[in-house]
Amino acid sequence: MPPSPDTHPAGWRVGADIGGTFTDVIALGPAGEVVPIKVPSTPPDYGSGVVAATIDVLSSAAARPEAVIAMLHGTTVATNAILSMSGVRTAVVTTRGFRDVLEIGRLRRPTLYDLSWSKPTPLARRRDRHELDQRITADGHLEPPAGEDEVRTLAARLRADGIRAVAVCLINSYVRPDEERRVADLLRAELPGVYVTASVDVSPLPHEYERTSTATVNAFVGPAVHGYLTQLEQDLRAAKVSAPLMVMQSSGGLLDAASVAQRPVQIIESGPAAGVTAVQKLAQLMGVSTVVGFDMGGTTAKASLIEDGEPFVSADYEVGGGMNVARGISSGAGYPVRAPSIDIAEVGSGGGSIIAVDAAGALHVGPASAGARPGPACYGQGGELPTLTDANVTLGYLSPEALAGGRVPIHPDLAAKVLSPVAERLGVDVPATARGAYQVAVSNMTTAVKAVTSERGRDPREATMVAFGGAGPLYAAALARELGISTVIVPVHPGLFSSLGLLVADTERYELTPYRDEFAEVSALATEFGLLATKVSAELGGGAVVDRLLDMRYRGQRFELRIRVPDGDLTEDLLAETRARFHAEHKRTYGRAGTDELVELVNLRVRGRLPTPVSIADVLDHPEVAGHQPVTRECRFAETVPTPVVGRSGLGTEPVDGPMVIEDMDATTLVPPGAQVHRDRFNNIVITWSAP
Repeated sequence: MPPSPDTHPAGWRVGADIGGTFTDVIALGPAGEVVPIKVPSTPPDYGSGVVAATIDVLSSAAARPEAVIAMLHGTTVATNAILSMSGVRTAVVTTRGFRDVLEIGRLRRPTLYDLSWSKPTPLARRRDRHELDQRITADGHLEPPAGEDEVRTLAARLRADGIRAVAVCLINSYVRPDEERRVADLLRAELPGVYVTASVDVSPLPHEYERTSTATVNAFVGPAVHGYLTQLEQDLRAAKVSAPLMVMQSSGGLLDAASVAQRPVQIIESGPAAGVTAVQKLAQLMGVSTVVGFDMGGTTAKASLIEDGEPFVSADYEVGGGMNVARGISSGAGYPVRAPSIDIAEVGSGGGSIIAVDAAGALHVGPASAGARPGPACYGQGGELPTLTDANVTLGYLSPEALAGGRVPIHPDLAAKVLSPVAERLGVDVPATARGAYQVAVSNMTTAVKAVTSERGRDPREATMVAFGGAGPLYAAALARELGISTVIVPVHPGLFSSLGLLVADTERYELTPYRDEFAEVSALATEFGLLATKVSAELGGGAVVDRLLDMRYRGQRFELRIRVPDGDLTEDLLAETRARFHAEHKRTYGRAGTDELVELVNLRVRGRLPTPVSIADVLDHPEVAGHQPVTRECRFAETVPTPVVGRSGLGTEPVDGPMVIEDMDATTLVPPGAQVHRDRFNNIVITWSAP
């Protein structure tokens, strides 16, 4: 059984989230104390920044490191290893005839008419992909099994080649997992110190390409994730933080570090998922049924959809293709990963996104980013390229003195200097250039929101937007207006909201099995669900809440919808209700629905959750300390307007007209002309549009 995130009745919980530009840490004390800190990230050694920020936040609270009972972490180490292609040399071991599965892939292109596009380079080179003279038939027979001598001979070759990770992906292994695990165990015995992944341990499902890709991604990033988590745990213990390290999964639940080290493919979207979890908990607290989460940081902007208190969770997605999206007709840009992940659409627009002009004279923002080092020019750290943050300083939206509670000094003269060449190319002044970059960024980000709303058959105008991230509140009102969303909520600690999400996340595990013919009998289906539920309950311990899920589709379809099975004993009537839910969801998503005779069950899934002892209300009930002196700053909108600048605590409960700038320690909220703003009982900033 994995360690529980809470081992004492009272103590400090610490959530630490690493971003491309900043590392955010927030601590919650036993008496409800909330202590946030935001510091620049420390690439390439991101873990040292986590430890240093944790000690800083505890010192600020006059708390001892030994008092920490839960160390919760969101990390980008797996994503970075793929995006930078810095994983280890990886081999694939498969059935004879399937060596080239990774290169053949699927006939899908992300850009249909781009003749210069090419498929992503496989993470395992062809010379490192090896075949065995074995075969598992579709009904599970071995014709023949893998020979031990052949596996040992292959292991000797892998050792001589300097292979550091192996993905074992035998054809049809999902119906005979013991054979693939036997091969993997033989390789582990022959290759001590080499990271070995069996595909059935990360994706025990049909479709050899997706299963092979998932296992290869897991192996490619495995040593990096294992090394990072091991070193982080050692450094935390050296700093006298001995609480179990729990890591955010892509699905929005926490998992112990030891389990994550075995299945790092589950944390590809670790950081973004934490923010969505916080939005989910806030939506449940406020009783808001449909919410668009908008998260904009230093490198990217992300959008997600929460409906009836639950985020959409995709069964598979792609990573490494620039914009991480759920699988669809325009997929093919990245590496398929079959692991539960909150459906998050992402575009390369963040505070550090670089502003440029192309050969045709068009203004562009991103996807290239200045990152944490050197960062935007206005940080005074040597940045020489104009970024969105430089534009925001020039427009008067950001403080001309310092950000992040005074930790990052601002140099407006440097911002204007790097924007000047762009302005000259465009033939306009610097403020107009900055405003143009702001508007281009807003236009870019509508793509992400539409990907999780319109493209799912949902009308964004029916949603409420929750904006967070260091830059999200600066752009949320303009983005919402562009999409017809009438209400924007900016929660407490918006720039550290992903860290806050770690504090309120549940511990979570998934188990699944492919559908088999025997499950046509409801009793057999109920028995299998019972076995899966027992397994996750044993892994999580007492108090686990178990949900049953079915992947369903119509006959002839390639993709499925995941439907929650109603609570209660599984009977024919309950299964009929599940099919009715599938029809309704299919019609809502795709505009049409079929009949029961066309429905196919594809996979059985069970999700186990161990509820957190912390409510998001525990954090929202503690407003930030008052003390911000109101001032007026010249801000450029359609024209330059004197704009009041206040702190969150200086905002009243009655709506007032914009424009207005509201400064928190960790983020700045922009209320444009034509909008109204007030603070609600949860200390949220609420922006609404005036009646026309």
